[in-house]
Amino acid sequence: MSRVCAICGKGPRAGRSIVRRGLAKKKGGVGRKTTGISKRRFLPNLQTVKIEKGGKIQKIKVCTSCLSKGKVKKVV
Repeated sequence: MSRVCAICGKGPRAGRSIVRRGLAKKKGGVGRKTTGISKRRFLPNLQTVKIEKGGKIQKIKVCTSCLSKGKVKKVV
């Protein structure tokens, strides 16, 4: 399972990309109109990190929020 954090399980999330045209009403236009909506994905910020697990060194993918919270101890 790529693109998934090994610690918290954070993975890709679904979203939309909305394209608009026109000038906003408060800038003197007639308003913004939606011309297209397409699907997109929000990917987590994953880093490959070496950790020690059971006396062996492993490489795992960890999100940066888990790294900054100190949930993982990196091997030097």
